[in-house]
Amino acid sequence: MKPVIIILGPTGVGKTGLSILLAKALKTEIISADSMLVYRHMDIGTAKPSSAELGAVPHHLINILEPDERFSAGLFKEKASEIIRVLHNKNKIPLIVGGTGLYIRSLTSGLFEGPGADESLREELKEEEKQHGKGFLFDKLKSLDSEAAGKIEPNDLRRIVRALEISLKAEKGISEIQKESTRPLDCSFIKIGLSRERKELYRIIEDRVDKMMEQGLLDETKRLLKMDPDKTALQALGYKEMALFLDGAADFESAVRLTKKRTRMYAKRQYTWFRREPDIHWIDITGIMEAGKIFEKTINDIEILKKLI
Repeated sequence: MKPVIIILGPTGVGKTGLSILLAKALKTEIISADSMLVYRHMDIGTAKPSSAELGAVPHHLINILEPDERFSAGLFKEKASEIIRVLHNKNKIPLIVGGTGLYIRSLTSGLFEGPGADESLREELKEEEKQHGKGFLFDKLKSLDSEAAGKIEPNDLRRIVRALEISLKAEKGISEIQKESTRPLDCSFIKIGLSRERKELYRIIEDRVDKMMEQGLLDETKRLLKMDPDKTALQALGYKEMALFLDGAADFESAVRLTKKRTRMYAKRQYTWFRREPDIHWIDITGIMEAGKIFEKTINDIEILKKLI
């Protein structure tokens, strides 16, 4: 199988600088796995690579959509898979960089996308639960797909209804459908995870938010809101907090503090997600700030990269 290198880790850890140096060394191109970098006009709040960084090596899946458009893990997988195929045909090793765990998992483990919502069927199922009593739908799911039922709490009605909805529409258990749908790309993935001591990472995050404010995040948010952005774009950290200030729901200092807090929380969730992922070569870069030194440590720590460069 042909190799694909993935650089992953929490926001602010140092992925961008490393990725550019590694892409240059490999003479390859970068595929962004970041759910917010796809949007144009959202540069400061997403910590988008600078124009110089974007010009240093070819980048993909950055600045491809307007803020009023929607993107998803399924679309990412579709587009990234095609770019990977093209790069492999050019005898280049694709370099995927990002912190959106679901996007990365869509390539390495596959992605299950069930049928669209059927509101009438959902209402019918909920009515059955009312008529026959609590636990009826869970028992129904157990009889249809005991494996799926074993993964859902008996009182989690929302997930039970969704599992039944998919199973009934497909006329087979959701477990079977998931196994058929979640096939990874036929590639050899080399996953490199960057980590820092938590206090150091949080300090970097807070400094970066301060820098974003100096660069004009508030004005960028004003421009973004005038574009009537999709709710997907509005999930980006920084913008929704600045929107609170603009709406009068928070004072400026509180909005900045909230941005820092939520970004720290997001970094923690990213760590939690990636720690569950198998086969990641973790590199602790605590105390190392220069991209060149992070690059050197990465090459020295991961033997397989020495053979590729």
